[in-house]
Amino acid sequence: MQPFRKQRIKALNYQFDWGLVLTGQYGQWILDGVKVTLKISAVSIGFTMILGTLIAVMRMSKFKPFEWFSFAFVEFFRNTPLLIQIFFWYFGSYSILPDAWNTWLYDHDFEFAAGVISLTFYTSAFIAEEIRAGINSIPKNQLEASRATGLSFLQAYRFVILPQAFRIIIPPLISQSLNLIKNSSLVMTIGVMDLTYMARQIQSYSFHGFEAFTVATVIYLVISLIVSFSINMYNKHYLIQIKY
Repeated sequence: MQPFRKQRIKALNYQFDWGLVLTGQYGQWILDGVKVTLKISAVSIGFTMILGTLIAVMRMSKFKPFEWFSFAFVEFFRNTPLLIQIFFWYFGSYSILPDAWNTWLYDHDFEFAAGVISLTFYTSAFIAEEIRAGINSIPKNQLEASRATGLSFLQAYRFVILPQAFRIIIPPLISQSLNLIKNSSLVMTIGVMDLTYMARQIQSYSFHGFEAFTVATVIYLVISLIVSFSINMYNKHYLIQIKY
């Protein structure tokens, strides 16, 4: 019991040192972690929007193989844990990717690539369903009218249906983008040196985990608020332009 009592007394006498986390080497670690978090989030969001849109259009097509594949894609990636998917792409990607791809990935930042792939596939399954809901809210006669003017199926979706659908689903797209930013913290488990990874390193080296993770929490909150505010302002401005 004596060692336990000493640990409790030491915990009660804990001295907060915010300057230790925000300045010097540890402050630079936090800054480097923020850069990696923003980079992997931005890259993943870009790929997610492209893949999610493609999967949604495949779900709406009448070509059965596309419809079945997109349905299986959404159900598989949406109903399996993200952490499992991260481990799958990190430890098992060499089994399903071509050797040339594996060689290129290992020569570059393999951990970063595995994180981007897992975040993209996982989030695109949710994005695809949001886009499909937006497409279903568009009157069907618009697609028929577009086809009647001579547009192909893909052209009708590109120029008529999808622009309207994206306007409708801006709020859920914001929500999914913010979820991706927060979920990016899981890539620390495969060695991506993001903000969460750096906070964990500071805790290991300095034993000031409370300060490190508090700073990380505030930074994640600020990033989320900035993204949400920026997209909402763009959305509001765009609506004003359309109105007039």
